[in-house]
Amino acid sequence: MMKTDRIELLCTLGPSSLNQRTISRLDALGADIFRINLSHTNINDLNDTILKIKQYTDKPICLDTEGAQVRTGHVNEGEILLHDNDIIKITGKEIVGDSEQISLTPDFVVDYISCGDLISIDFDSALLQVVDKAKGTLIAKVVSGGKIGSNKAVTIDSAINLPVITAKDQKAIAMGRAQGIKHFALSFANGKKSIRRIRELIGEDSFLISKVESKEAIQNIDEILKGSNAILIDRGDLSREEPIDKIPFIQKLIIKKANTNKVPVYVATNLLESMVKSKKPTRAEVNDVINTLLDGANGLVLAAETAIGAFPLNCALMITKLISNFQNHSHDQSLDELQEKESFLLIEPHGSTLINRVNPNPNMEIIKQYQRLEVDYTDLLNVEQVAIGTFSPLEGFMTKEELTSVLANYRLPNGVIWPLPIVLQTSKNTADQFREGDKLALVLKGSNEIYALLDIKEIFTYDLKKMAIETYGTADESHPGVHMLKTQGSWFLGGKIELIKRLPSKYKSYELTPRQSRTIFETKGWSRVVGFHTRNVIHRAHEHIQMMAMNNFHCDGIFIHPVIGPKKEGDYEADIILKAYDLMINKYYPEGKVVLGAFQNYSRYAGPREAVFTALCRKNFGCSHFIVGRDHTGVGNYYQSDAAHKLFDALGDIGIVPIFFDTMHYCRQCNHYVGTCEHGSKSTLSISGTQGREMILAGESPPDWFMRQDISNLILDEIKNKKKVFVS
Repeated sequence: MMKTDRIELLCTLGPSSLNQRTISRLDALGADIFRINLSHTNINDLNDTILKIKQYTDKPICLDTEGAQVRTGHVNEGEILLHDNDIIKITGKEIVGDSEQISLTPDFVVDYISCGDLISIDFDSALLQVVDKAKGTLIAKVVSGGKIGSNKAVTIDSAINLPVITAKDQKAIAMGRAQGIKHFALSFANGKKSIRRIRELIGEDSFLISKVESKEAIQNIDEILKGSNAILIDRGDLSREEPIDKIPFIQKLIIKKANTNKVPVYVATNLLESMVKSKKPTRAEVNDVINTLLDGANGLVLAAETAIGAFPLNCALMITKLISNFQNHSHDQSLDELQEKESFLLIEPHGSTLINRVNPNPNMEIIKQYQRLEVDYTDLLNVEQVAIGTFSPLEGFMTKEELTSVLANYRLPNGVIWPLPIVLQTSKNTADQFREGDKLALVLKGSNEIYALLDIKEIFTYDLKKMAIETYGTADESHPGVHMLKTQGSWFLGGKIELIKRLPSKYKSYELTPRQSRTIFETKGWSRVVGFHTRNVIHRAHEHIQMMAMNNFHCDGIFIHPVIGPKKEGDYEADIILKAYDLMINKYYPEGKVVLGAFQNYSRYAGPREAVFTALCRKNFGCSHFIVGRDHTGVGNYYQSDAAHKLFDALGDIGIVPIFFDTMHYCRQCNHYVGTCEHGSKSTLSISGTQGREMILAGESPPDWFMRQDISNLILDEIKNKKKVFVS
């Protein structure tokens, strides 16, 4: 294959995609050129269409000429059905077709069709034969029945010489040139004469893509290559003139010739045709795209898929990911290595591999003979998240080298960014009972249940005051994270873990594993997913930034992922948080745009370090974007309100896009939440989370601009029913 900087993606715009969200998202997905198909564009709409596209993207626009191709006129209700042996009239007049008569364009073509000619309509949907001709009207018999639509391509088996550039094309090219368009595609390029003709109109400084879609083009391929900046193999129209079983071989030979001549070659038609109506392609289509790239194609063209299809963004995403997979694939890659890779539809897990340390078939007879170590509930929460891949690339509790590197550099020794210690603390007396190399059964304190195994790689000690300052920025034991650290011993056991069974939880249906969330996102056709971390019930400011993040960053959906493990006094209980979000999904969020999960871990209140940690965890769950608010995961006044934002900036690209939000206020004049606005502080209202809790505890509903009335009522009803709403 001729090496180029990139394999290009050309997206055709039409009714399904001529809008801000789709064009902007196609741009973000990597579309290189936006194509306007003049065969399906009214000349009176062209200027406005060009201006609209330019509003939302700086990528080049390509005008694809219609050429004097024979097409059907309008038909009644967009489609009619013809049966074998039906007799139908064909005219050049502008009529609305039905089962008794249809029209062809251009209008003069009827004069060039003779008795006995075969007329094939829309990829052989129907085949007609002319049996009589009189006064500009053809009488045809249906040889093979089928459905006929409006503006569908028509092939006549007798050669008819039509002008390569129509009057409409000339007007369109002039409009395009006036608006600075430099890319043009020539339909039905048949040789140097047709190329010379369009060059007269577009100028030598324009980028000309000549479309190979006829026998004549194949015969004159050398002169077409010589006169073009690129060629495009249109397999659809080509298959009208060549048997379909020859098309794969013709494609290979033309691509090879183009590569030899160092002329970029694009391929179009039926790349992902099934995705016009389906969110996913067929296996055959995926194989076709990859084999087309293996043939040496330099670009792929989406036509109906993005112009009229139901899922234009899914189609573009699929093509870009197939291109990415093709470019990153190594021919030396083994089947095992290929299987380890996650789906190409979603963001890559942190460290490239989603860790799995779950033993589905443990030998309990052997395990029961291991030495036992009683551990805290929070330790087992960490074990579980390591095992299911949430903490990828970690495979267990940190060694001293790993801990030191993370605290000093925000990185593991191998250079992968990681901000928080994940350690197993114990006392010196307990540590003295074990040796490096021992395999321990981890048992929950106060029970006899074995949940996991630990292979001890290292036993070490670390100064807890130093560790507190490095982790939390303070050694003050009033800080809940520091308090937890200093009560658990200054000795540490490092090594890989193995999960035997997950902890019991009444929220297990919410506790999606990273593999499960990724499966859900893939099934929904999502690739850009906003992750949202919280330990609170939903209020209007959170609702506002969630929607704002999804819309402004052209994301497919939101992953609401509240932490539900142990929390500090005064925080909301997990039960009420999940109930509130369920209510929001059922009544207020856009349908199908929100997935609710539960993060079974605990808040460390580590401010900026924990903000990065929570983002990396959501990266492993498949999120491409992550909301970072002011004072994210902080507590009290221990951190500057923008400390998390500064740390993200300092670390650079971590593989997930942070979406930063400043403090949001409700503006009475704007009637919605704002960061800042022209009305100033006199028009803004704000209630802190603490004030909201105090109002609820006093039996009052916070104002509706702060929290939806349904949410307030839910919380107050729970309190009335003696349910626990706040951690105590």
